[in-house]
Amino acid sequence: MTRSRLLLAAFAVATAADLVSLAVGFGTGHLVAKPLLMPLLAAWAAVGGAPRLLVAALLCGWGGDTLLLFDADPAFLAGMASFAAGHVCYLVLFRGHGRGHRPPRACAGLLAPCYATALIATVVLLWPDLPADLRVPVACYSTLLTAMAYTAATRLGLVAGLGGALFLLSDTLIATGVADWPQPPRPDFWIMLTYAAAQVLLARGALEASPAPTTAYGEVPSTTR
Repeated sequence: MTRSRLLLAAFAVATAADLVSLAVGFGTGHLVAKPLLMPLLAAWAAVGGAPRLLVAALLCGWGGDTLLLFDADPAFLAGMASFAAGHVCYLVLFRGHGRGHRPPRACAGLLAPCYATALIATVVLLWPDLPADLRVPVACYSTLLTAMAYTAATRLGLVAGLGGALFLLSDTLIATGVADWPQPPRPDFWIMLTYAAAQVLLARGALEASPAPTTAYGEVPSTTR
């Protein structure tokens, strides 16, 4: 197996271990597996010739994942900031590498009011139930996340667009938990399932939309990743 396939397989194993741990309530398994996910995915992307901004976005996700393991407001805010930095990396990357993958203009025009409505409705509904010190940060973060998801869909197309939508869903589940809204059984399982899928789809979409990779990360480029 190539390094790329080995790393992707390792990511799949770590993801499965994390999800199974969450499904059965095995907290130690989650604590061990979760911090492995994004470094493995970032390594897979790097070996495949990923732009540095993609690797940076995934590693910012690792920072957020690790910080959110700590049950404290400062860690939550720091984790949110780390994810926000990742979304900035995604935004810059998508705007620079998605020129040839835009969906029809009518599709972009339809998505804009949909995402705007979802953002406004989410912030307005969550605002009264969020802790006072988290309201503004959550609103700002939600705006950035929505911009990333919209840009992924309108600049890169279906694969990255689906990844952005799943990222929105995952973080909305986190926000509703912070607001003490009713949650589905094993909410952390659904949060991590949608999050891991989102990051894979965003990475895949970015790789497909990027120019021909260089050998900066040490593996001979391939047209089929």
